[in-house]
Amino acid sequence: MLTRLFRMHGLLVASHPWEVIVGTVTLTICMMSMNMFTGNDQICGWNFDCPKTEEQILSSDIIILTITRCIAIVYIYFQFQNLRQLGSKYILGIAGLFTIFSSFVFSTVVIHFLDKELTGLNEALPFFLLLIDLSKACALAKFALSSSSQDEVRDNISRGMAVLGPTFTLDALVECLVIGVGTMSGVRQLEIMCCFGCMSVLANYFVFMTFFPACVSLVLELSRESQEGHPIWQLSHFSRVMEEEEDNKPNPVTQRVKMIMSMGLVMVHAHSRWIAEPLSINTTVGIPQVGMELDHLSPRRIEPEKPLWHFYLTRMITMDIEQVICLALALLLAIKYIFFEQVEMESTLSLKNPITMSAPALTPRRTVETCCRKEPCAPRPLAPAPSVAALAPANKAERDEVIRPLSPPAADPQPKSVFVVGEEEEEEELKSKTDQPSLPTKPRSLDECVSILNNPELGPRFLSDAEVMLLVNSKHIPAYKLEAMMERPERGVAIRRQMISAKLPSPTALSSLPYTDYDYSKVMGACCENVIGYMPVPVGVAGPLHLDGKQFQVPMATTEGCLVASTNRGCRAIALGGGASSRILADSMTRGPVVRLPSACQAAEVKAWLESADGFQTIKEAFDNTSRFARLQKVLVGLAGRNLYIRFHSKTGDAMGMNMISKGTEQALNRLQQHFPELQVVAVSGNYCTDKKPAAINWIEGRGKSAVSEATIPAKVVREVLKTTTEALVEVNISKNLVGSAMAGSIGGYNAHAANLVAAIYIACGQDPAQSVGSSNCITLMEPSGPTGEDLYISCTMPSIELGTVGGGTHLPPQQACLQMLGVQGASQDCPGENARQLARVVCATVLAGELSLMSALAAGHLVKSHMTHNRSKVNLQETPGTCTKKAS
Repeated sequence: MLTRLFRMHGLLVASHPWEVIVGTVTLTICMMSMNMFTGNDQICGWNFDCPKTEEQILSSDIIILTITRCIAIVYIYFQFQNLRQLGSKYILGIAGLFTIFSSFVFSTVVIHFLDKELTGLNEALPFFLLLIDLSKACALAKFALSSSSQDEVRDNISRGMAVLGPTFTLDALVECLVIGVGTMSGVRQLEIMCCFGCMSVLANYFVFMTFFPACVSLVLELSRESQEGHPIWQLSHFSRVMEEEEDNKPNPVTQRVKMIMSMGLVMVHAHSRWIAEPLSINTTVGIPQVGMELDHLSPRRIEPEKPLWHFYLTRMITMDIEQVICLALALLLAIKYIFFEQVEMESTLSLKNPITMSAPALTPRRTVETCCRKEPCAPRPLAPAPSVAALAPANKAERDEVIRPLSPPAADPQPKSVFVVGEEEEEEELKSKTDQPSLPTKPRSLDECVSILNNPELGPRFLSDAEVMLLVNSKHIPAYKLEAMMERPERGVAIRRQMISAKLPSPTALSSLPYTDYDYSKVMGACCENVIGYMPVPVGVAGPLHLDGKQFQVPMATTEGCLVASTNRGCRAIALGGGASSRILADSMTRGPVVRLPSACQAAEVKAWLESADGFQTIKEAFDNTSRFARLQKVLVGLAGRNLYIRFHSKTGDAMGMNMISKGTEQALNRLQQHFPELQVVAVSGNYCTDKKPAAINWIEGRGKSAVSEATIPAKVVREVLKTTTEALVEVNISKNLVGSAMAGSIGGYNAHAANLVAAIYIACGQDPAQSVGSSNCITLMEPSGPTGEDLYISCTMPSIELGTVGGGTHLPPQQACLQMLGVQGASQDCPGENARQLARVVCATVLAGELSLMSALAAGHLVKSHMTHNRSKVNLQETPGTCTKKAS
């Protein structure tokens, strides 16, 4: 209950940062202003002479207060020093903002309660500094900084508030109650100190719950890349911070002890203030009045000799020796912190985002003329790190810009393809060495390695690669958890490569498979396991594709020569013909479980119940309750003996939706078992879906997005661009795509090469390549058109395009870049599911362009020569007009 409440509070504050910031600042200023304008106008020393009774000021009190101030300054210094070692300028700035505003609120509260007596701040601030705790603020900031996009910042802040809020609230309550006991001591100085302590705790809590999360949300929102909206703070350094923080939740026993202690302290306060207080008041009734005797001590009004601001300025400037000592210490530590301290770790969240990578050695970089945005000023060798680790810089907009190769080591006979993402800065190379601990040349004993691994102050960073492999072989580190247990996921990948290479027929087999400079935090637990690298695939662009009044540049990841050029020619022909049009015919992902009944007759009864209005509504209610987007549209039921195959059709928003619909299917089957207890669920997928396999049911009933696109190509464009005639195209289409496919017994294969286009777009845009099996179902139709019948009408109908713009590989930065090219990255904010539908229309229209160009090449007899030109040697080949050359494309 409390967790949900704090989560809602965090989401509210993070979603409305401007309102919260302005509200808290206004409330604080109003409280200060109300006291200023409505409080007592008697200011001792300025317009009133306030005689004071002689008080003996002990030198020991002055010494204790001075020591307290110095300790408070040193305490704050060490807190910021620890924050600096995290390597984030953002956390430093946010923590500084938290401290400044907390001190402002604290000062306001002190002034409010002391009735403008600013001298009270002199004694109060040390207690504020001693009680301020930046660890919780830092933890909440790291929750926000672990977001991979701006959309996740608010959710992560709310998650952080849900984790940290209850603990911080209980801690603040206990601190106030414990410190508040001192206010009942009867010792005036102790009461004042404890009052200051309580004010400090409350001010910190108020700022942490309101102003601070709003500021974090606002700062990160304003820190986005101005052009592409990329977060410049996020890095794998904080990729698992939420899991770590949630795993480090406080001990429930400790929390219960704190609650019991709080209840006891509340009873103590209640007894002292509300029960004992009236008795002490009654005992003062018989005391004679002594007011008249103290008239000579009452203040007298005098004429002010200087303006009020000058009076306060004079009091602030006038300092005693102990104040001079504190100020000198603060200035000394500030100068040391800013100018003379070495940062232990380079800022991993600064605008120049260095990305850690593991490699045996890096040699001087060679200049690349075609791929680089900006070349380094001069080649510079990088020395290998002690534990197979080095750093390579990357640009500030994540790792989705440009892939650039590095020169292989000269000693290696086989070239190694090492890839760096983004532009480089020469000065970053000077900072590319990480402070690595000195490691022994020989592996230490197993027990010693285990103790280092389990030591929170040491950890895997203090183990060599050979020692880590020893721990893996001895089962102390699971091989599949290498990325998660190393200090950097990339090092885990590098160690796995070493272990695998030793078992391969060729130990250098992996030398050309790149693995560095990749954000594996987005892969772990989402896209791949036992990672040993990544596969760079060339990405081309075809376009502009004129579709539905818009223009699209279509990314295609492929290694098949001539495919992009051919598609580009088809896009040009469509554009010259006025563009293509498209429509979505249906939108529903399917899941087809198989269930078993005791007999075929009972199975028939269940089938009839599911197909009835009441039965479908019952199942729909259970299904729809599992997701905001999943909405059951219909069920198709097939029967084979006593087995029942139920095909659930559901909308899934912008997600491809297999996980979403599987969860809904499971709940629907549970509801079905409540009505038919004898029903047995054999499998949640009974191949009646059908997923990643050729199936007539997908071709007939559809799956995912069903789309159609069409275009009319003028006769002049057919002759001059496609180098053929409408009559020849129609004849080849009938003979090949229709009759030929029928002769082959094809299912959904009434096209020339739809799978080529679908697979290329799927790989570029983070889709599941295996789903190109069903998504390539397409029938291409061509017929003569126009007054003379010389124009060409072409259409492509694709009933089962399975794709999404959220989930799976769509959250990887390179794939997100390709989705952004098409304007469909992420979920549609205006109309859920629209981005996925738009992507399906683009896929269908791109298939139309590819079909148009390939069929033209077949009709003109240019297919073989064009592929030989792009894929094979050009020796003894005559360039024929109409081949997919630059001129033709």
